[in-house]
Amino acid sequence: MSPEPSALQIIENFRTCELTTMSRDGSPQTWPICPLLLPDGRFLICTSIGLPQKAFNIRRNPKVSMLFSEPTGSGFDNPGAVLVQGDAIAEDRIIADLRENRDLRRLFEQVCARQPASAFMSSWLGRRLFPFYYVRLAIQVTPYRILHWPTRDFSQNPRRFDFEELSHVD
Repeated sequence: MSPEPSALQIIENFRTCELTTMSRDGSPQTWPICPLLLPDGRFLICTSIGLPQKAFNIRRNPKVSMLFSEPTGSGFDNPGAVLVQGDAIAEDRIIADLRENRDLRRLFEQVCARQPASAFMSSWLGRRLFPFYYVRLAIQVTPYRILHWPTRDFSQNPRRFDFEELSHVD
């Protein structure tokens, strides 16, 4: 039996998490995303300009949550879960090349490594067939609360996670 992963190990190794934003009428909307943990403890995600609802919701209400609850592909035998609550900023600029800066490039590489089929979308053919998908809007999430369930028993009270552990040297 392997040891329980730490909150940071869950954040760094889970392939996806569930991003929840609030719609115009106040109801939650949730999408699977592949976030990148930045060295300063913020998270970077992108959304297609063809599917901008996440960005619209965040511009109306910046409160978001990211739930790391699906361990498929993480390599953990006894996974827990992590809930990140934070404030998000959906940038106005449109990104045509995810390789334009270091963080975007790292996000792009992570998505391609974790979801190999997505590499097709950035190929010459993928960009010709689905140009709207490749053009992106960046979203940054600054956490204000992080809760960690060491096991998948959600009836137990979670542990608070220390933000200092999120910031790391890159």
